[in-house]
Amino acid sequence: MSTHQPPRAPDPSAGTGGTPDARQLRMILITVSLALMAVIASVSGLGVAQTHMAVEWDASQATVLWIINIYTLALAALLLPLGAIGDRLGRRPVLITGLVVFGAAGVVSGLAPSAGVMLGARAAAGISAAMIMPITLAVITSTFPEERRGRAIGVWTGVAGGGGILGMFLSALLVDVADWRWLFALPVVLAAAALAMTLKSVPDSRERSAHPFDTAGALLSAVAVTGLIFVLQEGPGRGWTDPLTLSGLALGAVAAVAFVAWELHRRDASLLDVRLFRERGLAGGSLTLLVVFGVQAGIAVVLFPFFQAVLGWSGLLSTVAMMPMAVMMMAASGLAPRAAARIGVRPTMTAGVGLAALGLVLMALFVSVDGGYPSILAGMLAMGIGMGLSMTPSTEAITGALPRAEQGVASALNDVTRELGTALGVAMLGALVANGYRSAVDDRLDGIPAGAADAAREGVANAVEVAPGTGRHAQDLVHAAQQSFVDGWQHAMWTGAAVMGALLVLVALRGPKDPAPDGAGEDPVPDGAREEAAPEAGAAEHVAAR
Repeated sequence: MSTHQPPRAPDPSAGTGGTPDARQLRMILITVSLALMAVIASVSGLGVAQTHMAVEWDASQATVLWIINIYTLALAALLLPLGAIGDRLGRRPVLITGLVVFGAAGVVSGLAPSAGVMLGARAAAGISAAMIMPITLAVITSTFPEERRGRAIGVWTGVAGGGGILGMFLSALLVDVADWRWLFALPVVLAAAALAMTLKSVPDSRERSAHPFDTAGALLSAVAVTGLIFVLQEGPGRGWTDPLTLSGLALGAVAAVAFVAWELHRRDASLLDVRLFRERGLAGGSLTLLVVFGVQAGIAVVLFPFFQAVLGWSGLLSTVAMMPMAVMMMAASGLAPRAAARIGVRPTMTAGVGLAALGLVLMALFVSVDGGYPSILAGMLAMGIGMGLSMTPSTEAITGALPRAEQGVASALNDVTRELGTALGVAMLGALVANGYRSAVDDRLDGIPAGAADAAREGVANAVEVAPGTGRHAQDLVHAAQQSFVDGWQHAMWTGAAVMGALLVLVALRGPKDPAPDGAGEDPVPDGAREEAAPEAGAAEHVAAR
């Protein structure tokens, strides 16, 4: 196995027409950021229109949730295969194709006459998003010179991390001031702008491989991710022991094991060289992103009920309340490369994870019904800064662990890790809050009419909805539900803080090291001769060097 160096800027002979100058690099960064924002906004934006879709099409809650989840499922399942295809066919044409299909799917979604048409359009949007998302990062890592790459990745991670909240805010604004169908206008406009700029500014880069495409590995990875994401999406609603949930878990687990075994068999001809997970950079970066994005997604799940059901805010105002965390995250993502250059990669990641853990502790300690928004603001700000500082070096560690020829795969792995972390965080932290709420509210329902008490056990929003019909018990019911939600919140935050604390210790002791100086570890073995060059020894030497 070859020694993997951080990706270098492509040769002029690769079809780029020479190394881009500063202005061209700036335009490339703006282009891929717009494309990424379109994808991220579509992940979060549709959630604000659930009620509108259900009413207009007389659709069940399960149907509405599938309209939302099918996008994420298709996106996550196809990231690795389509990222690898982009490496081989050319990143620019794959990006262009993805943007065209994505824009068309957005238009169809906005005009959809039925839930069935919407479901198909959202699936197409998810597939095209899987073409766009890994390519945006791969364009950066394969185009930007090393001295500019860190800052560019910082911008990318800032958009990836904070863009979802910004997209949710703009979508909620469109729903409030216009019609819910207008929320598709934002991703379509962003995709159209990115397409025009891609045609003008983004150079093409592709890699030649001596091995055929790993079709079996691509199929196994898609099945594994589909099964695992399906379980995390459906488990909380169906129940973790439901036959369909267990079947999805079994399918995903078997496919994941088969994928690892097959990739080990394929070695240097694999879709993803799983042997590289023995390296600190890839393993530490992937685990950090998995946990950080999981906690971020879980926080969003509990914040919106707190804003809406506990504080009584509108959906738009609730989204505005999330903006300080998003702004801090995006700012810290941009500053992280400078911090890593000054104090080192591992200390920067350690500081970021530590601040994120501190944010969870602050929210667990000070959140209260009476304290309102100020009781959680300090924790949100610490979380935002911590996530921004940890995401950028983690992303660089992942992309730097794979060779330049596999930057589409590296970027896709980065994205799959984020999607799995998001789904895991929503499922686990959401379940902790729900269980904590039910345990706490049971002790506070004495004297409440039976029907209203049963509704209150379903959730804080249900309690607030039925409270006016309970007469003199209304205020007591609302207060009991709100306080019980805060109790569940605290339980989830302490659990999240414990997970982040464990990650903090791991990163501090075994986090990615600073990259070696240029040329310090060049692989003298040509790519085509890897298998003849004792790959086991090469792998051992590489790990030892790390």
